[in-house]
Amino acid sequence: MLAVDSEIRQSAVSDPPPDPVLEAEELECIRGDRVLFRNLGFRVNPGTILLVEGPNGSGKTSLLRMACGLSLPSHGAVRWRGVNLRRDADAFYGELSYVGHSPGIKADLTPVENLRFDQALAGGGPDLSDILRGIGLGRFMDTPCRFLSAGQRRRVALARLQACPATVWILDEPFTAIDREGVTDLTRVMAEHARTGGLLLLTTHQSVDFDSCQVQTLRLGQ
Repeated sequence: MLAVDSEIRQSAVSDPPPDPVLEAEELECIRGDRVLFRNLGFRVNPGTILLVEGPNGSGKTSLLRMACGLSLPSHGAVRWRGVNLRRDADAFYGELSYVGHSPGIKADLTPVENLRFDQALAGGGPDLSDILRGIGLGRFMDTPCRFLSAGQRRRVALARLQACPATVWILDEPFTAIDREGVTDLTRVMAEHARTGGLLLLTTHQSVDFDSCQVQTLRLGQ
C-alpha cells in the first residue's frame, strides 16, 4: 500500500502546471461609501492584452492593484493558474512585473545600478546596455536618475519589463510623461511580449496600436 501511495503522489507532482491564465470573477470595490464597481470579471489568456478604460475615479488603479494581489476586493476572487491569490500569491509574484504611477527607482542610482538591483532580486536577467539603448537611454546609463527628466525616469522603470522577464505585465498608465517616440518604442515592446505568449493588463488615456495583437477592452464607470 505504501508503494502505491508513493507512486500516486509522484504522479501528481509531475503533472504539468495549469495554463498561465489570470482571471477574476464577481469583483467588488468599495471606497468609503461609494461602490466603484461590482460583479466584475475578466480572463486574460496567453498572448492577450487587456486594456482597462474608464474616467478618472472609476476604479482603474484599484482594479490593477487587485489583479496584482496588492489589495483585496470587497467581494470576489482573482486567480492565477487556478489558484486564488487570497490563498497563495507567491507563485504569481514570481511571474509578475508591475509598474504603477510611481517609477519606484532610487534617485541617487544610475539607470544601470537601479536595474542591476532589480535583476539581483529576480535572480539575473539579460544585458542592460542593449535594453537601455533600445528605449533611448543609451547616453544616460551612468547618469544618476535625479538628473533625468520625468519621462526618462519613467523609461527606467519600464525597462524592468525587459531587464527582469516575467509572464504577466500589469501597467498603470505606462505612457505618462513619455514622448511620442518613447510611446512607439514601448508599444512595440508590449506587443512583442504578447506575441511571445505573455499577458498584459494596462490602463492608458492614449490611443495606441498594438499591431495585430489580441486586445480585449474592459470599460469601467458605465
